[in-house]
Formats: sequence, structure tokens, C-alpha cells
Amino acid sequence: MPLSREEREQFLAEPHVAALAVDAGAGRGPLTVPIWYQYARGGTVWIMTGLDSRKHQLIKGAGRFSLMVDRLEPTIRYVSVEGPVIDTAPATVDQLREISSRYLPAEKVDAYVDFAWKNHGEQVVVRMRPEHWVSSDLGSV
Repeated sequence: MPLSREEREQFLAEPHVAALAVDAGAGRGPLTVPIWYQYARGGTVWIMTGLDSRKHQLIKGAGRFSLMVDRLEPTIRYVSVEGPVIDTAPATVDQLREISSRYLPAEKVDAYVDFAWKNHGEQVVVRMRPEHWVSSDLGSV
């Protein structure tokens, strides 16, 4: 069964690891990689990635990307969202802390942020406006 707008937005707002997909050009399937993301109901989705990464270069070229999140319990559920990039800006340490706090235990955030900020190279935040949604809850099949 498709999810209601409220259900799909709530599910996307939960801290799932997403599969990001972006057009990889002629003769290639889409680049599909796991990624952390941030989303608040009714807002935009944002991701953080390396300025010089293949992922960022492809997103910049395509002007849009997709995210898909899923779970298996307590029911099989997924949400896929796709839309245009509306902004790209240099990442801040506060944004790195925000997204890290979403996925890591509180006691590990500071060490991870310190390491990532020093070692992952220049990062950008890419914001996407959700435009197309696909969702379902298959129940406990």
C-alpha cells in the first residue's frame, strides 16, 4: 500500500542510510551509493559529499538525484524521493556535526567530526527539493 504524504515524510525524516542514485552518463547505469542525509518533514533533503568526488561531479552535471530508504521490520517499507538540486554550498563543521549526530551514538560524534573535518577533504552540502515520491508499506509479507 502506498504511504500517505504524512507517513512518507515521517519515514524519510527518520535516520535511515539512503541509497543515492544519480545519472552516470551515456553507456553507464546510474551511480548508486549509500549515504547519510538530513531531512525534516516538509523541507528539503541535504547530503554532504566531497567537493571533488565523482558523486558531486555527477550530481552537478545532472542537476538532480534520487534517494531511497527502506526497512524490513516491523514491516517492509520504503520511500524513494527524487528532485532537482536547489543549492550547493561549502559544508560547515556545524553541518557535519548535525548529520553525524543523526547517525552516530552521542559519545562518538566529537571524535568522528574531528577526524572527518581534518581528513575527508573539502566537503559540500547539496540540497534537493523533493519533487517525485514513490512509497509503499508491504506489511509483514
